[in-house]
Amino acid sequence: MRIAIASDHAALALKSALVVHLQEGGHDVADLGPYDEASVDYPDFGYKLAASVAAGDADYGVALCGSGIGISIAVNRNPACRAALVSEPLSAKLAREHNDANVIAMGARLTAIDMAKACLDPFLPTPFAGDRHVRRVGKLSNPDFAKDPV
Repeated sequence: MRIAIASDHAALALKSALVVHLQEGGHDVADLGPYDEASVDYPDFGYKLAASVAAGDADYGVALCGSGIGISIAVNRNPACRAALVSEPLSAKLAREHNDANVIAMGARLTAIDMAKACLDPFLPTPFAGDRHVRRVGKLSNPDFAKDPV
């Protein structure tokens, strides 16, 4: 798979560890930065990651910042992206299965490297279940679709 990964300065070590983990798993990884510990703004890297996924340059994205919250908000500004903030493997799996998430987000200050790997491992291979979830996922990218909620 082609995986794009980006972080802010707070998640640089986690990003580096996950790049190696992904490459060892046979994935083609595009590291979108940053590349040193100089302070950066997570929205810039979230938008860059979202653009890569939306353009089809990457099959999935990995978004990281101190808490995972800010960068996931930035990624989700792009209607082609569904970023799920996770902290354990079951939510990572369900994000793919039920929500067709194409970006996994995690917080380096909240999620240890081994747990981040344990979240990433079920996220990537889990297929979207489709069926009853299709309508719901459609509403995520198209609020007009949901004008008359049931």
